[in-house]
Amino acid sequence: MMNFDKFPIMLAPMAGVTDVGFRAVCSAFGADSTTTEMLSVRAMAHNPQKTEFMTLTSPEEKHKIAQIFGHEEEYFERAVKSKLLQKFDAFDINMGCPAPKILKNGEGAALMDNPILASKIIETVKKNINRPLSVKFRKGNKSPNFLEFGRMCQDSGADYVVFHARTVEQGYSGHADYDAIASLKAKLTIPVVGNGDVVDKGSLEEMKKTKVDGVMIGRGALGRPWIFAQLKERQNIDKFDAIKTHINILREHFEENWIKLYIRKHLLWYAKDLPMASTIRLKLANCSDLDECLAILQEFFI
Repeated sequence: MMNFDKFPIMLAPMAGVTDVGFRAVCSAFGADSTTTEMLSVRAMAHNPQKTEFMTLTSPEEKHKIAQIFGHEEEYFERAVKSKLLQKFDAFDINMGCPAPKILKNGEGAALMDNPILASKIIETVKKNINRPLSVKFRKGNKSPNFLEFGRMCQDSGADYVVFHARTVEQGYSGHADYDAIASLKAKLTIPVVGNGDVVDKGSLEEMKKTKVDGVMIGRGALGRPWIFAQLKERQNIDKFDAIKTHINILREHFEENWIKLYIRKHLLWYAKDLPMASTIRLKLANCSDLDECLAILQEFFI
């Protein structure tokens, strides 16, 4: 179980972002837990090769969480029993994704409008694992029912919840509702992890005022895996070495051509706060191989 006595700072699951290399780097900088990209329980049953690469892990990861999503109880049961997920320390059920294609299937945040099914899914997963279980959700989909939904998660067996204090309609725009986070924390007896808008020490202190038990950081870590070291006030941050490590870990598992296409968005994020960022990003978008891209970044990070 996550040690909530020490206010963990956790890496959020992000589709197309939290690959094994990125998770490893965030862990090295101090992330107390790391979470995979969303893993479809149905895909794991019918086409496990499609999701296998997303279940890769690194020895750097301290507390590894597999985030699963779907809408059918039987597939959740099969997923948590699969060999692919046995190496993970905990599970998280995604009941907050606002993506239209996810909502259309009755998954992600759509489950907030179906608390009976959501409860059955939580109960099914809980009885089939011997590891901690969390549920990640939003303020609401069609209506802000987060208080009732949080209580349902608790009553159904969740060990803690992760609350992204935005509605589905907001997506990732506007401001996270810290008053809502405080309200949920006051209502539940299980730990509550706050999620939304923590990007520096000041916003972390604002989040702590809600009395939450921990914080999960998503977009604040894009291009800045060292945010975990900064929030914990650690010194001697080697940013360029982190970028190299990210790529080198991917090289252990994937073909160079695939990495070159995949890593481009990460490289652009890494460059976003550098002096002459627009010039650097243009060079990165046109570089021919990974070593050339690294050479471009090295010039500005050193």
